[in-house]
Amino acid sequence: MVQAPRMRPKDPFIGREILDGQFQIIQKIGTGGMGSVYKALRPADARMVAIKILHPKLAGRKDVASRFRREARATQQLTHPNTVKVFDYGDLGDGSLYIVMELLEGMNLHQLVRRQGPIETERAVSILVQVCGALQEAHELGIVHRDLKPENIFLCKQSEGAEFAKVLDFGLAKVTEQQMRPGSLILTQEGMVFGTPEFMSPEQAQGRPLDARSDVYSLAVILFEALTGKLPFIAQTPMEYIQKHVLEKPLKLSERAADRTFPVALQAAIAKALDKRPERRWQSAADFSRALQTALEIPQGAPAAAPADVSVASSGVPANLRLLFAIALGILLLGIVLALAIVWWVVE
Repeated sequence: MVQAPRMRPKDPFIGREILDGQFQIIQKIGTGGMGSVYKALRPADARMVAIKILHPKLAGRKDVASRFRREARATQQLTHPNTVKVFDYGDLGDGSLYIVMELLEGMNLHQLVRRQGPIETERAVSILVQVCGALQEAHELGIVHRDLKPENIFLCKQSEGAEFAKVLDFGLAKVTEQQMRPGSLILTQEGMVFGTPEFMSPEQAQGRPLDARSDVYSLAVILFEALTGKLPFIAQTPMEYIQKHVLEKPLKLSERAADRTFPVALQAAIAKALDKRPERRWQSAADFSRALQTALEIPQGAPAAAPADVSVASSGVPANLRLLFAIALGILLLGIVLALAIVWWVVE
């Protein structure tokens, strides 16, 4: 006897009116470990919105519920056009937490690169410049994203055909709680690691305090992958990525995409953003954005002038070679002084 295939249980939210009829849920458009995202109608103005609903079974988890509320609070403060808009958030009354946000149509950057491969330099830089604008506003308000990755950069098509980027998921922004979310790693008793290992900064990988410069590092990794289809480190596991972010020098664009040519200034801008030391990176998302735009104004193949605020120490020359160079220069100067002194003595 052939058994009929089991029907998947119907989603209890589809077709349901919530918040006293303010919204009618039409269909599910996404799902994840924390909950689901639905397309919904707001009858009052016939507007379509997206509603993210946390799984009721997770609402009792303090760490998960805290992250969910943090995302809503952080995003609601932001008004930049390249940040997803949050209209409302709260509790549905049955333990389910919700966030009402603008409905986006398109695909995220991760999906784009997986489907089409590495994208054109000008297009990738255009996307990252938009993201930098959104992050600059957040940073000025004291909000650090802390989980930037291609999946959290959504690409929409505007009516005129232009590509418009939206930054999503501020769920790890301004984390101060000591509770760990599932999948996080503890490296020390004092610090904790949260985020996505492939895209986290060295200080984030070590559980150290973070600021805007950590997001700048993550943006550079995202841009690197968009341009090459690969990450600046070769690793197989999350722990390997964490170790390489902390200890290993990142590969160059040309090493990961030998069949493509990149402006020298662009490679320099990304290399600076990927410096292990936050004080030697671009100090803001706005600085990184300007560097990227300037890099594309320089003719391809032309030598790039060093950025005005880049010291010799951050040029990528190993410290031991810099020391030998300094010693050699000192000996040379001393020799010149002695030679002049001998000439003066002979003349006298």
